[in-house]
Amino acid sequence: MFSLRGCGRWMALSLTKQNLSLVRLSSDSAAPCTPHFDVVVIGGGHAGSEAAAAAARCGSRTLLLTHRVDTIGQMSCNPSFGGIGKGHLMREVDALDGLCSRVCDQSGVHYKVLNKCKGPAVWGLRAQIDRKLYKQNMQEEILNTPLLTVQEGAVEDLILTEPEPEHMGKCRVCGVVLMDGSTVHAESVILTTGTFLRGLVVIGLEMHPAGRLGDQPSIGLAQTLEKLGFVVGRLKTGTPPRIAKESIDFSILNKHTPDNPSVPFSFMNETVWIKPEDQLSCYLTHTNPRVDEIVLENLHLNHHIKETTRGPRYCPSIESKVLRFPNRQHQVWLEPEGLDSNLIYPQGLSVTLPAELQEKMITCIRGLEKAKIIQPGYGVQYDYLDPRQITPSLETHLVQRLFFAGQINGTTGYEEAAAQGVVAGINASLRVRRKPPFVISRTEGYIGVLIDDLTTQGTSEPYRMFTSRAEFRLSLRPDNADSRLTFRGYKEAGCVSQPRYERASLMKASLEEGLSVLKSIEFSSSQWKALIPEASISLSRNQRLSALDVLKYEQVDMELLAKAIPEPLKKYTDCRELAQRLKIEATYESALFYQQQEIKQVQQDEALQLPEDLDYLTLRDVSLSDEVREKLHFSRPQTIGAASRIPGVTPAAIVNLLRFVKTQQKRAVKAELLQTDQCLCDADKLEERQL
Repeated sequence: MFSLRGCGRWMALSLTKQNLSLVRLSSDSAAPCTPHFDVVVIGGGHAGSEAAAAAARCGSRTLLLTHRVDTIGQMSCNPSFGGIGKGHLMREVDALDGLCSRVCDQSGVHYKVLNKCKGPAVWGLRAQIDRKLYKQNMQEEILNTPLLTVQEGAVEDLILTEPEPEHMGKCRVCGVVLMDGSTVHAESVILTTGTFLRGLVVIGLEMHPAGRLGDQPSIGLAQTLEKLGFVVGRLKTGTPPRIAKESIDFSILNKHTPDNPSVPFSFMNETVWIKPEDQLSCYLTHTNPRVDEIVLENLHLNHHIKETTRGPRYCPSIESKVLRFPNRQHQVWLEPEGLDSNLIYPQGLSVTLPAELQEKMITCIRGLEKAKIIQPGYGVQYDYLDPRQITPSLETHLVQRLFFAGQINGTTGYEEAAAQGVVAGINASLRVRRKPPFVISRTEGYIGVLIDDLTTQGTSEPYRMFTSRAEFRLSLRPDNADSRLTFRGYKEAGCVSQPRYERASLMKASLEEGLSVLKSIEFSSSQWKALIPEASISLSRNQRLSALDVLKYEQVDMELLAKAIPEPLKKYTDCRELAQRLKIEATYESALFYQQQEIKQVQQDEALQLPEDLDYLTLRDVSLSDEVREKLHFSRPQTIGAASRIPGVTPAAIVNLLRFVKTQQKRAVKAELLQTDQCLCDADKLEERQL
C-alpha cells in the first residue's frame, strides 16, 4: 500500500499490475502522524521520476510529491526522446538503471539512429514516442517501485534547521510544508520543479500563471528560494500547435521511415516492443516567405517574443528563426503523437502568436493548406536558479541536503532532466547514509559533461547537450555506457540491479575475450586479401596483420570475418550487440590514443598565447561553430586557458583552436628558418665574390 495526500484528505493507493485503484479513507479515520522519509522529491516530471526511482533503488524510503499522480510521465512538449548528444544521455541513464530508456523501448512508434553517416561515437539514438503508452508505462514503473511512496500535493515551503556553526553557518533542510499546511519530514529533499517556479503561459498578448497548460505554478516555493539567497534567473521556452492528422496532405511530403532493425535504448533489451513494419512514418515540409511575412507583420501581437527573457538557442521559436535567419526556409517535421492519436506535432514550428494567426501561418505551408489546429502553440516563462550554486553531486552550496535537478538548473529537454534526476536521487540517498557523493567526471560520461558545464560555467539560456561539448567523445560512446557507469553504479551507489550488473559483466567479459582472440589471429596482407577480397587491404607491403587490424577496414564486419575464419570467430556473431561493439572497439583503437594525446596537449599548453589579431568571425582555417566564433570575438581571450573558460566555448573547439595556433607557429618558425637560410646563402655568395 502507498499513501497519497490530496484535497486535504489522506488516501490509500492499492497497486497491482492488473488493477490500479484509489480508495479514500473514511472521514472519521484517525489522522496519521507526520510522515518521515529519507528522501523527498518534489515534482513528478522526467527529473523527478528518475530521482525518486534512483533514491528508492539505493535503499532509501522515498516520497514523490506531485500536483497530480495522473500526470507522472507526461511528455509535456515534443513526443520524442533521444537525438545527437541526447541519445548518449539516455544510454548513460540506462547504464545507471534509470527508467526512461526501458520505458521508451516499450512505448516508441518510430525508432531511428541519427548521424549514421558519421562514426559510431556521434550516432544519436532517437525515437518517436506514443504519449499515452509512455505515461502509462512510466506510471506502472513508478507506482510499483519498492520503497517509493507517491503523494499528491503542492509544496509551499521548506522546513530548515537553524544555521549550524560546525557546518560554516549553513542551515539544513529537514522537510517540506504542503499547501494545506501539513508537513513531511525528510533527511534530504530534491527539487525538480520544471517550468513551475512562477510559471507563466503566453499566447499572443494573453498571459496567465501556469507551469504548463492546465497546471498551476509554484509561487510560494519560488519565494522561499529567493529569500534563502539563491540567485534566480528567468528563462522561456515554447511548444508548437497540435494539428489534426486527417487535415494534412501527406502524399506530397517527404516521407521518412524507421530503421530496420530498430536499435533499443536500453542495454537490457535486444529489440524494441514493435516491429519496424508496424511503426509510423514521419514527414518533412518547410516554411516559406509567406510564413516570414505573417510573423514579421504581427510581432506587436506577440508578448513572448518581445520579452528579454532568454529562450532556447538550439530549439528556437519560428519567430526567433525568422528574426535571426531572414529569408531562409526552415524544416518542419510532422511527427505522430501515438498509434491511436489524431494529433501531429510539427517539430520546428514552436510559436506564440494569437491562435487565429497560428492557423493562418500554418496553412501557408506545403501539405498543411487545409490543416486544422486542435491545440494552439504557447510559450512558458519560468524561474530557474543559477546552477553555479550547486556542487557536482547537485547538492546546493547554501542549504545542506537540498538538491536541484532538471529545468530548475537551466537545462532544456527530457534527457538532460532525466540525467540530472538519476544523479540527484543517488546522491540524496548517499547523503542520508553519510557516504561519499557519486560524481561523474567529464572523462566518464556526458552526464559528467552536463553537470560540469552547469556548475562551473552556469548558463544564461536553456542548456542543451551536444556531442561537441565533450572533449572525450571518442571514448564516451553510446555503445559503451554500461562499461563506463554500470559497475560504478552497482558498487559505489547501489542503484544498479543484480540482473543488470550480471548482464554488463557478461558483456565486458565477452568483449575482452573477443578482442584477445582477434589480436591472436595473424596472417600476411596477401593471405587476408585472399580470405576477404572485399577489404581494401594494400599489398604494397606484405606485412602481418591481426584480425583486429582487418576489422578496422570500413568494408569488414564481424560477419565477414567469421565467414572467412569460422573458428573461433563464429560465436561472436551470435549476439548482434557484441558483434557491433567489437567492430566499434576496433574502429577507434588508434584514434583513442591520439585523442588522449590531444587532451594532454590542451592541459600542457593552457598558457599558450593566442595571436591578438585573430579575426574569429572570418577565420576559415579552423573548425569552429558560429556560436563559438561569436563568443571568442566578443571576449578576445589572450590564452588557450582563458578561451577554455568562456561559457559556451566547447572543449572540442579548444582542441581545434590549439591545433590551428600550433600549426601557425610551426609555419612561422619554418618561414623564419628559410629566411635565415636565405640570408646565410646570400652572405656566402657575397663572400665568394669578394674572394
